[in-house]
Amino acid sequence: MQPKTKPTDIILHNQSRTLELLFDNGERFQLPWEYLRVFSPSKEVRARFGKDRILVLDKQDVVLEKIKPIGNYAVKLYFSDGHNSGLYDWRFLYELGINQASYWQEHLDRVAQLDN
Repeated sequence: MQPKTKPTDIILHNQSRTLELLFDNGERFQLPWEYLRVFSPSKEVRARFGKDRILVLDKQDVVLEKIKPIGNYAVKLYFSDGHNSGLYDWRFLYELGINQASYWQEHLDRVAQLDN
């Protein structure tokens, strides 16, 4: 990622339940609310990627209720399950966008292991 890459537009889509991010380098991501909640950067979720990340379950119906800008470097997301800690800085949101397919597959694989 370019060090100064930041969103030029952030759009909340209620019907598709996604947060759309358009970055100044031309990248565009549509991140589902469930994905954003599961990969929260908050301390209690500890959204480190890999097997040491806390597995967050049953967030398919979570609603992204509010987005609050934090300076010119991040947003705070407020979810319907009461979760609102952790700042989604531009670098982290970009990382979630670029790696969405692999991060989500890793999450699904971990969830499937619970059923075995």
